[in-house]
Amino acid sequence: MGRTKDRFGHDFNSQQQGLYCGSNPNSGIRGFRRPKGPDSVNEKHTMALLDQSQTNYGAAKRFRLVLREQGSIREMGGEDMSIAVGITDSIFMNALDTGTSDIHLQPERDQLKIRYRQDGVLHDTGQLPSEQAQNVLARLKLASGMRIDENREPQDGRIDMEYLGRRLSARASCIPCLNGEKFVMRLLDPNAMKVDLSKLGMPEDVLRKWQKAVQIPYGLILVTGPTGSGKTSTLYASLHTLDSRTRNIVTVEDPIEYEYDRNIAQVQVTERMTFPKVMRTFLRQDPDVMMVGEMRDPESLAIGIQAGLTGHLVMSTLHTNNAIETIGRMVDMNAEPYLISGVLVAILAQRLVRLNCPKCRQPYKPTEDEVRSLDLTDEDLEKGRFAKGVGCGDCRGTGYKGRIGVFELVLGTPEFRVAVAKASDYLGMVEAAKRQGYRTMLEDGKAKALAGWTTPDEIIKAVYTQAM
Repeated sequence: MGRTKDRFGHDFNSQQQGLYCGSNPNSGIRGFRRPKGPDSVNEKHTMALLDQSQTNYGAAKRFRLVLREQGSIREMGGEDMSIAVGITDSIFMNALDTGTSDIHLQPERDQLKIRYRQDGVLHDTGQLPSEQAQNVLARLKLASGMRIDENREPQDGRIDMEYLGRRLSARASCIPCLNGEKFVMRLLDPNAMKVDLSKLGMPEDVLRKWQKAVQIPYGLILVTGPTGSGKTSTLYASLHTLDSRTRNIVTVEDPIEYEYDRNIAQVQVTERMTFPKVMRTFLRQDPDVMMVGEMRDPESLAIGIQAGLTGHLVMSTLHTNNAIETIGRMVDMNAEPYLISGVLVAILAQRLVRLNCPKCRQPYKPTEDEVRSLDLTDEDLEKGRFAKGVGCGDCRGTGYKGRIGVFELVLGTPEFRVAVAKASDYLGMVEAAKRQGYRTMLEDGKAKALAGWTTPDEIIKAVYTQAM
């Protein structure tokens, strides 16, 4: 089959394709704009409509929604040529082709706006008229196991799919709003979770210390940061370094983002199967390593601390601004300082920053505000290889492509444990951490900006509280 182009000459088989939005040229659906970057919302023309038979139909079908029922998997029904099926499939296909992490369907007065989050930034991609939006939302609700007749209460679900032979899933959330129901999906790609620990962007000394920490037989290891900072990816990459053949490794997650092939038992949190309930049950199943998706409440933290003190390695995440503040957060969650001191192995705080596009990056001179915020010296300005992407087709006009982490690591050394047990203030714990070689995320980000990997502006946005 030849390459398909619309009447504007856009190639729909490339990664820069516009979104298909219907099989009938007379359907009246407004086309999705090409996801070029921030200025795409201002494009005047809309994409022409493709014939469904040329995109995702019959033997050439590349994408399909699937349903899991009692251990079996079957394709979700629906007329292949129907407009709602075509729109739904195209929303997913274009999101997967462009490296999208989240899909937002935002209801407005007379339309449903479609937005993609790419490299941590939301981009307007297009819109649907209200009459078609209802059919698309109904199909998404069915695929995620939600009730299609419920539009007054929030609902959550999971969507399973196959694309080009790969099995993927999405965490779905639906909530009633003023102009309709807002539907958000977090795409979960198992291939994206198969990350090597050395590829996350940790400085060499931090990587070496972290690899040693995760091999310790018991204690508590925490990864901290806001939502979307890559905490789960770090935990998965760390679990890959452990020998699951000789260790009993169990995980409790919400949601399960990556399915391990063998030797690791994974449990999905539900209303009945809560984090504390599953953790208590795990402790009766002879675990060596327990990975907890998130310490959400004092009860979960208390169980995790007790498990770490009784011979298990517990790995989890927590929402704090930096590694040192994690101690105060645990105390706020009713954990005793002497117990934290006894169980702590390591705390890793991280953020994600966008990488300069390798195709269009050019030398860049930091502004006065950036120099002041990052405390850049004259020597830094002279020797630094500052760069910034100007925008090209490869990066959709943003100047950035891909992301990398900035990190700070605190180890549970004897000196730091003493500071925790004595309930030292923040500055006291910072001084104890610095004596073990602790560097802040701001310092790590500054080094990456000096090397030209990212821009000073990205570092300031990611760790703004430390740049003030």
